[in-house]
Amino acid sequence: MVHDRTTRETAAGSETAVTAVEELFVSLAGSNPVMQGLLGGIVIAGMNMLGALLILVWRDPSKRSLDTLLGFAAGVMLAASFTSLILPGIEAAGGSPIPVLVGFVIGVVVLDQADLWIPHVHILVTGKTRADAPETDKKMASVVLFIVAITIHNMPEGLAVGVGFGSGDLGTAVPLMLAIGIQNIPEGLAVSIAAVNAGLRNTTYATFAGIRAGLVEIPLAVFGAWAIQYAAALLPYAMGFAAGAMLFVISDEIVPETHSNGHERVATFGTMVGVVVMLYLDVTLG
Repeated sequence: MVHDRTTRETAAGSETAVTAVEELFVSLAGSNPVMQGLLGGIVIAGMNMLGALLILVWRDPSKRSLDTLLGFAAGVMLAASFTSLILPGIEAAGGSPIPVLVGFVIGVVVLDQADLWIPHVHILVTGKTRADAPETDKKMASVVLFIVAITIHNMPEGLAVGVGFGSGDLGTAVPLMLAIGIQNIPEGLAVSIAAVNAGLRNTTYATFAGIRAGLVEIPLAVFGAWAIQYAAALLPYAMGFAAGAMLFVISDEIVPETHSNGHERVATFGTMVGVVVMLYLDVTLG
């Protein structure tokens, strides 16, 4: 009996916290899903900016620390793909997994094609192949490639937040927004560090590079919320698309990067912590 009462009290406390968070969000953005998507996009872009600003006070983080943080980001994205996108998408489709799977495959294909395009960006920057370019041009091309990669990486995150708010389920959208915002912090820092390591020693420029990579999330969050309002039937497809794109980024970009410097163990632990954090957010706020 005591255990049951404690459980009920804990559940009631969590429900109160959820209601308070949702009420705060509605008080700021109103009940319009598009405005909620806009605010959600601003929040996640703002947390990306926070990460980029860290370069001003944490100028030389070790590669081990960065791999751990990026592993954490991967864990958050991994759990969020299922708890806030795939499973709600199946529910939105009336229990059928087919629309989500179709969207998932499309998301993977789109990101794969974008990944094939990215290696050619250095030609636009230097006018030469990477092998023939001077060392300074190679460094600049590396920065541009990394910024483009993170920008494309951020696109499904912004879309996912917008789709979440467009669905009208704040219990799913708010935890997803917070999770993506949290994992944006190490990503913003990573872009700024890449700019500095490539020889761009002006930390102001490096900070701007990190901020700029996250700005794409705002219009995509708005678009995601708006599109769902006028094509509600696309919701499970859109959720599947966002999940497929995010999981592709984890496997194709983040995991190989964090495991390429001999820090696989700490990066893996970072991933596990990220999964736990997202699951906690989903249970307490979902």
